Amino acid sequence: MATISTMPLFLVLISLSPLAALLLLALKTYLGKSIGDPNYPPVKGTIFHQISYFDRLYDHQTEVSRRFSTYRLLAPNQCAYHTTNPLNVEHVLKTNFDGYTKGEYNIDNVVDLLGEGIFAVDGEKWKHQRKLASYEFSTRVLRDYSCQSFRKYAAKLVRVIWDLSAGRTRFNMQDMLMRCTLDSIFKVGFGVELNCLEGSSKEGIAFMKAFDEANALVYWRFVDVFWKLKRLLNIGCEARLKESIKAIDLFVLRLIKIRRQQLATKSDSIEKEDILSRFLMESEMDSRKMNDKYLRDIILNFMIAGKDTTANTLSWFLYMLCVNPSIQERIVREIEHVIGDEQGGTNLEEFTEKMTDGVLDRMHYLHAALSETMRLYPAVPADGRCAEKDDVLPDGYRVKKGDNVYYLTYAMGRMRNLWGEDAEDFKPERWLKDGTFQSESPFKFTAFNAGPRICLGKDFAYRQMKIISMALLRFFRFRLVDGAGPVTYKVMFTLHMDGGLHLQAIPRMKRL
Repeated sequence: MATISTMPLFLVLISLSPLAALLLLALKTYLGKSIGDPNYPPVKGTIFHQISYFDRLYDHQTEVSRRFSTYRLLAPNQCAYHTTNPLNVEHVLKTNFDGYTKGEYNIDNVVDLLGEGIFAVDGEKWKHQRKLASYEFSTRVLRDYSCQSFRKYAAKLVRVIWDLSAGRTRFNMQDMLMRCTLDSIFKVGFGVELNCLEGSSKEGIAFMKAFDEANALVYWRFVDVFWKLKRLLNIGCEARLKESIKAIDLFVLRLIKIRRQQLATKSDSIEKEDILSRFLMESEMDSRKMNDKYLRDIILNFMIAGKDTTANTLSWFLYMLCVNPSIQERIVREIEHVIGDEQGGTNLEEFTEKMTDGVLDRMHYLHAALSETMRLYPAVPADGRCAEKDDVLPDGYRVKKGDNVYYLTYAMGRMRNLWGEDAEDFKPERWLKDGTFQSESPFKFTAFNAGPRICLGKDFAYRQMKIISMALLRFFRFRLVDGAGPVTYKVMFTLHMDGGLHLQAIPRMKRL
């Protein structure tokens, strides 16, 4: 029979009176945390305090980080370290890589959505998926296939917006980009035409909405001490999450079944080009290990990497260009110069065909503007690892086994000690030297993670973002709609705009 000490905290709490439960929670949160000990980072609240500023969480973290580059929030069973120190980031993500894992706390919060996918596992499962994914991303076949697909969907997006621009119709660009990147990732990743962008796939759009809701609800678990109780009782946000996960699973598992059948009958001529088909071929060698549930997890992790990150970055990128119209026009001039179309005579089909790897590589200012966007609005605003044993960070602070160390990517991009006094300004030039793009240390610019877990799809992401943004800016001038109100974020794993990005598109020419 379980004792109090071995029971989950939420079960202990509900077995006590309200006053006793609060007292126990306070004791678990504050006792044994070395509060006031200079060997540990200063304490700036508890994880429960985050509820009071949850809607502006990343800006609050930035404000605190300007005073304390490393600080702690207390939690019942551990501490949550927050850091913007690149030396600490390098230590956790590279130097002492084996000493930090995802950790039980983090995995427990995300497992319902991400399962055993690459973002939610360590050890052999991570190594296995990383090895397979690394091989796939290195193949020329996938590179060529993805570029062809990116150009195809960029052209589709231009046509959809062209129809809207004819009547000066206002539209939600973030929603458009989400549909476009969802179509792209399902084609490149899974060999399936969803047609969400054109609005003909109700199932695909429903899946996208279910996934976005699950993304937000899972993130809420990090500040909701009672989420396990809610899941047990199937009430509130946990009941909604359960329904969202159910819809996601039905859609993805049906997709896997269809793809298996296509491969078995050899009815699909592109069976060797999409990522899912390659994982399916791998599963035939070990069907017990790589069952449909495991493939489902792999798919959803690829999707959050391929849809959300790209669409969100492009949304913030276009927002920045609307706020800084001179930068928008400078990128247009670079596009025309590199493509060789200063007179504007190239039509859409000819233009998309000209977006070759060589052309994309010469778009230094665009590359800088996209990087500057990710500096200020990183797709994943915070991430972290769990200490497997007691440790000391490079800044001298001690970490206890079980503590979580989070590096604050959103805040890091706004630190004046890292980027200068103009850290909060949108300034693509900071990435250029004599007109050529210069990269930064991945431990300072952490938008793509760093160390052994650095994003394998980094080059793919830049390629897709360049293709889409070049196509959009070549044919349209964008501006914010009048009276749209302030643009801010919704707190999720990825940096969604809260309420979307409402724009008007003005054609730059009379025809496509």
